[in-house]
Amino acid sequence: MFGWNRKRLATSLLLSSALVLPVLLMLALPDALFSKSLDTRSSKAPAPAVSAKKAHRLVMSINSDDPTTMRAVVSTALNLPRYYQTINEDVTIEIVAYNAGLHMFRLDTSPIKDLLQTLRMVNPGAIRFVVCELTKAGMERSEGRQIPLIDNVDSMPSGPARVIELQEAGWSYLRN
Repeated sequence: MFGWNRKRLATSLLLSSALVLPVLLMLALPDALFSKSLDTRSSKAPAPAVSAKKAHRLVMSINSDDPTTMRAVVSTALNLPRYYQTINEDVTIEIVAYNAGLHMFRLDTSPIKDLLQTLRMVNPGAIRFVVCELTKAGMERSEGRQIPLIDNVDSMPSGPARVIELQEAGWSYLRN
């Protein structure tokens, strides 16, 4: 009778260890081993993860005819792309001019025309200049003539509204 209990005990221990051992192994092994698909029907290796190049979008406004403020905007627009290039990320910048800031892009009154040309040459395609149509129309009425703008300046019905819309679309905003 004692021998039979011993045999029964050994069998019970063997069966219970057969059930418990896989659970203990799963708990003890790192999660990384189980993160891969266990489906062996496909012989394809999983595709490597492609990390997308991060892209930043920045809108800056200028509403002052102060040359120092204009130079600060251009300085930021020159240096920011250089920084992001060093870390292999893209940046798109839109400079929106309204009120007295429209002078920044006026061919006849801009104190920084040469800097704007340099900015465009250094960062082709990454910089967009925009003026407020309402401001431009007001200046034209006031001066009684068409306002000449530097090359490649876009216009929007409202400069401040453009800044708001870009922010609502997820663009970052820097004010100088």
